[in-house]
Amino acid sequence: MRTVANFDRIGEENAFAVLARATALAGGGMDVINLGIGQPDFPTPPHIVEAAVKAMRDGQHGYTAAEGIAPLRVAVSADLHRRFGAEVSPERVLVVPGGKVTMFTAILMFGEPGAEILYPDPGFPIYRSMIEFTGATPVPVPVREETGFAISAEETLSLITPRTRLLILNSPANPCGGVTPKTEIDRLVAGLADHPGVAVLSDEIYDQILYDGESHVTLLDYPEIRDRLILLNGWSKTYAMTGWRLGYSVWPDTLFDKARKLAVNAWSCVNTPAQYAALAALTGPQDAVAEMVAVFDSRRRVVVDLLNAMPGVSCAVPKGAFYAFPNISGTGWASKPLASALLEETGVATIGGPDFGILGEGFIRISYANSEENIRRALARMGDFLSR
Repeated sequence: MRTVANFDRIGEENAFAVLARATALAGGGMDVINLGIGQPDFPTPPHIVEAAVKAMRDGQHGYTAAEGIAPLRVAVSADLHRRFGAEVSPERVLVVPGGKVTMFTAILMFGEPGAEILYPDPGFPIYRSMIEFTGATPVPVPVREETGFAISAEETLSLITPRTRLLILNSPANPCGGVTPKTEIDRLVAGLADHPGVAVLSDEIYDQILYDGESHVTLLDYPEIRDRLILLNGWSKTYAMTGWRLGYSVWPDTLFDKARKLAVNAWSCVNTPAQYAALAALTGPQDAVAEMVAVFDSRRRVVVDLLNAMPGVSCAVPKGAFYAFPNISGTGWASKPLASALLEETGVATIGGPDFGILGEGFIRISYANSEENIRRALARMGDFLSR
């Protein structure tokens, strides 16, 4: 059989490969501690689960509109207004089965041979994978340790050419935990005025997981780019709902119907009871979110302190998300061999920096979405390994 060339270019997210290997090792009797996978280690709050159960008992078993149930789209709009003062019409909200779907949809709209798409590097690996799938040229936007893993507006704007169709941004960021400050976002948006044909995809999935008094800067705050802004967000990280497969996106008028038609063709609609769970998440108590972030904050401090005490390792303090991205260049190890050795020899699962981009060499990603006890055990093993 002969498949189209696009599928020969598609990549994957290595965190799932590491998860599979860690699971296999654990199945063989090894004591494995997973600091690789990027999902909260908390249960979905009970009132959210009960909303899904009630929906099923109430007979909510059929298709919904491709764009999502109306009450949920209204709730998304209200939540964005409550948190940011943003005016978002529910008619521009598309409920989708996970955050990746918005990436795929946006990149598919603008990616084709001859086009260029800018994406953060190190960054979420699916950005580059989907860009290459479309045949477009991926152009990495450096995310540098010396800037606290924030993007530089000047450097980003310098990479735009007449072939640039889409710019992808992510703050708070995976894998580095960086938060781009408002001053840089202001400069970037001002500079985009010279490039009116460049659309913007803002991945804000970690927007409520912030530390040290940081405030989230949403690109919805910039009316001058709203006619070309695609916002990505969802429930997976904030409400510990990764397995529910729920996300949403906000689209400009000119693009919404294109995204809706793709939904009709590709996934019809999102799981109906899950949409009622998402509605309960937005309209119900938010205590669990604050409690989860407080625990992540405590773990973050432990992770940074322990990493910085290791030989050859230095770790910048992450300002958001739940990842640390320590620099391991002083250990004498390359990133992926170190991550592999840590898993195979010590039972500690991490992700090598190059899995997040060409600029990830010299780093590994550590997720602190695990108990403090496990984190301490895992990093003790890592420290012992590096001290041999």
